Amino acid sequence: MKKKPCAGGAPWPPLFKKHTPEFSTTTSVPPLLNAISAYGVAVTEGRPYSAVHPAGRYSNLARRVSGAAASVIFVTLSLFLQGSAFQAGGDAKHRVEGVVKDQTGAPVGYADVTLTGPAFSANTITNSEGRFVFEGVQQRAGKITVRASGFAVGESNWKIEGSSANLDITLSLASVTDQITVTAARTETRLGDTPSSIALISHEALNATAALALDDALRQVPGFSLFRRSGSRYANPTSQGVSLRGVGPSGASRASVLVDGIPLNDPFGGWVYWGRVSRESIERTEILRGGASSLYGSDALGGVVNVITRKSSDPVLLFEGSYGNQATPATSVFAAGRLGAWGGSFAVHNFHTDGYIIVDEAQRGRVDTPAASEYYSVDLNLDRKIGETARAFARGSLFGEARENGTPLQTNRTHMRQLAAGVDWRSKLAGTFSLRGFGGTEVFDQYFTAIAADRNSESLTRSQRSPSQQTGLAAQWSRPAGSIQTFVAGIDARQVRGASNELAFAAGRVTSAVEAGGREGLFGIFGEDIIRIARRWFVTAGLRFDRWRNYAAASTTKPLAAPGPRVVTVFPDRDETAVSPRLSVLNKVTDNVSLLASFYRSFRAPTLNELYRSFRVGNVLTLANDKLRAERLTGGEAGVNVTAFKQRLNARGVFFWSEVDGPVANVTLSVTPALITRQRQNLGGTRSRGVEMDAEARITHTLTLSGGYEFLDATVLSFPANVSLEGLMIPQVPRHQLTFQMRYSDPSTLNVSFQGRFASAQFDDDQNKLALSRYFTLDGMISRSLGKGVELFVAGENLLNQRYETGRTPVTTLGPRLLARAGIRLQLGAK
Repeated sequence: MKKKPCAGGAPWPPLFKKHTPEFSTTTSVPPLLNAISAYGVAVTEGRPYSAVHPAGRYSNLARRVSGAAASVIFVTLSLFLQGSAFQAGGDAKHRVEGVVKDQTGAPVGYADVTLTGPAFSANTITNSEGRFVFEGVQQRAGKITVRASGFAVGESNWKIEGSSANLDITLSLASVTDQITVTAARTETRLGDTPSSIALISHEALNATAALALDDALRQVPGFSLFRRSGSRYANPTSQGVSLRGVGPSGASRASVLVDGIPLNDPFGGWVYWGRVSRESIERTEILRGGASSLYGSDALGGVVNVITRKSSDPVLLFEGSYGNQATPATSVFAAGRLGAWGGSFAVHNFHTDGYIIVDEAQRGRVDTPAASEYYSVDLNLDRKIGETARAFARGSLFGEARENGTPLQTNRTHMRQLAAGVDWRSKLAGTFSLRGFGGTEVFDQYFTAIAADRNSESLTRSQRSPSQQTGLAAQWSRPAGSIQTFVAGIDARQVRGASNELAFAAGRVTSAVEAGGREGLFGIFGEDIIRIARRWFVTAGLRFDRWRNYAAASTTKPLAAPGPRVVTVFPDRDETAVSPRLSVLNKVTDNVSLLASFYRSFRAPTLNELYRSFRVGNVLTLANDKLRAERLTGGEAGVNVTAFKQRLNARGVFFWSEVDGPVANVTLSVTPALITRQRQNLGGTRSRGVEMDAEARITHTLTLSGGYEFLDATVLSFPANVSLEGLMIPQVPRHQLTFQMRYSDPSTLNVSFQGRFASAQFDDDQNKLALSRYFTLDGMISRSLGKGVELFVAGENLLNQRYETGRTPVTTLGPRLLARAGIRLQLGAK
């Protein structure tokens, strides 16, 4: 396929070269590591960016470095972990052994066992009969910790009697309410003591999900959706903003997406690059549904998605590699370890797919080609303990992405760099302090075309380059006051600078150049008080003040096809403020029943992209609007949380209601057979109300069933500029969403899981004329452990091979058919 030049004149990059991994299931672990290392290097040898472009050269170098670094880490850590399995060697002859069982007396195989003493730590995994053994232990006493999926962490003391210790350890099933969340209150809180609606997805649950992309895995949470039904594997990045509970879905995210508390939302446009986080580096993901600006400020209009990564502790190496149809290789690596006070971690992620033709067969023409994508991410973290109470860290990350969006000329690419650093300090008297600073740069290139009515030809209409920069700072303090109260307070600030540099084309010639952009500064201060009244009442009160300012904004248009004056438009500086309160109450009626209620206000400031950048998808042109104002939400919820059968069953039901004043929506201005023109505008008001239900039943320690349902009534309440929209449904929001999951986990035999997802019909446009039909998909995964931390798996998305609509612009686009892949996982070291 012949490529056009990019905005800077450089030729457009080819996609990754295709590589098919070849693994032998009979290979011993060290040779297997060598094979995986070679595979990691092979995948990273592709060149998604042009070598003659500065960003392309940097990307190629980054991928080569990441591949080489992955190989070095594979070899060194494998030798260390296999040759130094127990750090308690020496001349001592002590032996610690035992068996791990569940409450019925059945053995728990492949549990993670950590033995610690005053001056050593050792780790092993139980066999299929639940047995473990540590040889050459020097100390005579210490602590043993056992972790297994589906069970609460088991801890007990051990002591040598004679020359050995023999232990029997019984694990109890984990209680959902005992899990810890840090997102709801910005401090550690038991899930059972949290009045907010929180969904937690652990690393084990993520590994049991067939979906390869993180955003597709999160769709199992009712109410979670991107702008359109298609996920990050195929969709344009500008449509990957998160919506929770139907709050104003559009390209800009209505939820704040964080990685360890640092924003993942694109600073210029608010959308999310999901490939920036390596799957194997994720410890858990917390999803807070409902307005959360009282703690997180702008972007948290409808909630928060917080990805919490693994920390560097004992040496660990995690790897996942897979290959699937549509020529889809993917690798994810996480490695970490400590040496004295120093610790470090390294994560790398590579992905490529040749994709598929997204346009319905009945409407395709010669111009339609597969929607393909590829990306890489690299993350390096270094930390140091300062005494027993403090820790400092520094982190650097790279991300590069290239996409073909379904025609030869519609392409885009992104390159990002980010640095972050911080300090945590804990004092028994003063409390806990944390300081975070971060900054980064991004370059986003995209091309837009006009497609003929018969879809047999296209012509370039616009090329865009959007450079942006971001810096931020956040400080937080928390302190318990006895056992009944906890105070949290903090400040944060962020500066964003971005622009859209465009070239307009007509008949293959450049006709004009347009540059538009500006700056945005945001500052917020917040406080929160968590009060425990007696044993059964929990009250959380929070308040935040935010001020933001848009300034130094201008637009310059210069004609190029013919002589003419340059037109400069200077946009006036503007600022707004917001006050975001929240009051939440939880009452434990009994040990098994809790009632909860919350009231909150939240907001979202318009992004620089919405203010100054126009864009085109297919034959839909969406214009910018420099007069947009902030969206402001007022909402509340009330519900009940129930546990039963000795906490094997946990269920939550919540009624929620929210009204958004001035929501930003894409409003249709005109419709022709060749072009639909829309503009971002503030509607008068919208309302989202509904019911949300989640349940999880742990039938046995090997079998877990879970599911969720959301009914949502999302409508336009008022829009004085076009009253015909009043009473219509908010686009991209289905009335009904249903998800379920079955997970069977027995490491001694097989691990099997299925995930199902149903969504009712929804509209793709504000006028409710372009309907998308309801759909159902079923995913599945089967894995088998080979021992020594090696696991093989096969996974399939859309097992029923259903074709469902993802968009109408007005051309109908469809979701992918069956996506199948097979792969291998490797785990060495502690969990």
